[in-house]
Amino acid sequence: MSVQDEAAPGATAGTAPAELEVWIDQDLCTGDGICAQYAPEVFELDIDGLAYVKDTEDELLTAPGATTRVPLPLLREVADSARECPGECIHVRRVSDKVEIYGPDAE
Repeated sequence: MSVQDEAAPGATAGTAPAELEVWIDQDLCTGDGICAQYAPEVFELDIDGLAYVKDTEDELLTAPGATTRVPLPLLREVADSARECPGECIHVRRVSDKVEIYGPDAE
């Protein structure tokens, strides 16, 4: 996969990259904090020791299934978080059709 493909999943020549969102399944989270190390702007461990996503205002979203948009400059870090997560609980999907791009359910 080229760096361009990595930076713009769902994009084709002459089109903008697809908007992506990320969410964490806390039932599978092991609390290792790898995601927060890769992308602290997007992920944070809460007092319960589990990882959650943060919105663009840096607010921790603790509701089950809460999603946040993936900032394009942080796509690589978010994708690496999903790949390296020992709990396989990070899901990155296209906003338009909810197809998972990175994570345990990616095609």
